[in-house]
Amino acid sequence: MAQRVPSSDQDKKAIRQDVLASRRPVLPRQNRQLVANLLGVIHQRRPSVVAATWPLPGEVDLRPFCRQLARAGYQIVLPETTPRGQPLVFREWRDGAPMKKGRIGTCHSAGARKAPDVILVPLVAFDRKGGRLGYGGGYYDRTLPLYPQAELIGYGLAAQERDALPMDEHDQRLPVIVTEREIIHVEDE
Repeated sequence: MAQRVPSSDQDKKAIRQDVLASRRPVLPRQNRQLVANLLGVIHQRRPSVVAATWPLPGEVDLRPFCRQLARAGYQIVLPETTPRGQPLVFREWRDGAPMKKGRIGTCHSAGARKAPDVILVPLVAFDRKGGRLGYGGGYYDRTLPLYPQAELIGYGLAAQERDALPMDEHDQRLPVIVTEREIIHVEDE
């Protein structure tokens, strides 16, 4: 089992603020390469239902990824950001379908609820032991345990990597992290 770096909410908040303050716009070539890397990972695994995300400002844009997967016959679901304290709800997405405005600047489809086989997890920061840091709302922390059958794949830019992140008991390590530069397979310790 991987060792945990001692954690505190203040440590996480400081790291989150540092990463977000140093965030640069995602360059088109970075976005294309990350999407290409994610497509390769998904095509290897061949899941039926993939949970992606609609981008927030400053994030990698997975809309081209979603469109390409849909054309290839995969089912795509997007998370609906529920009221704080509740897990995400995954809703079926179809290219061209109207999107609904969600909480905290998110968008989601109005499709039916559907359980994903793969969940793509956005990252504010990550480390090579599969540690992840999100925006601090705990949505993925509450959601991921509800889908134990789903494979988890984190994604973000290489610049979001940190040497080590604080991890709490409820934090789940990601077995795979995809960046524009590489695909990181985390080994159990």
